[in-house]
Amino acid sequence: MRSITLSSIVRRTRQHHAIEHATIHLLTARNPSVAIAGLSDPWGFTLYGNVPEEDVRRAVGEALLRLQAGEGRLAIHPNCGTNLTTTLLLATAAALLGTLGKRSLLDKLTSTLILIGGALFAAQPLGLRLQQYTTLAEVSDCWVARIESVGQAGRSTYRVLFE
Repeated sequence: MRSITLSSIVRRTRQHHAIEHATIHLLTARNPSVAIAGLSDPWGFTLYGNVPEEDVRRAVGEALLRLQAGEGRLAIHPNCGTNLTTTLLLATAAALLGTLGKRSLLDKLTSTLILIGGALFAAQPLGLRLQQYTTLAEVSDCWVARIESVGQAGRSTYRVLFE
C-alpha cells in the first residue's frame, strides 16, 4: 500500500492539473466555439463544457499519451486559474501601492493607473511561468480509473479519476 504524504498529494494534483490542461487544449482545438473549464484535485479533475462524452474520453487518452511522449507544453494553458490569481494579486498590490503616501488624489489616481497597467502587462507571462509549479507534465505513473458524466444544471460535466 502506498503511503499518503503531503508531497504525494501535491504531486498528484500537479499531474492531474497538467492532464486537465492538455485535455482542454485538445478539446478546444476540436471544438473552438465551446467554452471548457476544469478543476483538478489529488484524485483527478472535473471538466465543465458542452462536449460529448466520447470526445472527452478520446481527449483524456490522447492528452496522457502526448504528455508521456514529452509534449510538456500541453501542460501550460493561457486560461488557467493560476494566471487569474496572478493577475488579481499583482493588480491588488499595485492598487494598494499606488494609494500610499500623502499626495493629491490626482497623483494617487495617476500612479495607481500606471502601476495597475504594469501589473496587468506582467501578469500573463508571470502566470504562465508559475504554471511550471502548479502543473507537472511527468505523468508516466498516471492511469485513468474512470470517466463519469456528472452533468450539472443542464451543463455537461465530467469527472476524470485516476488510479
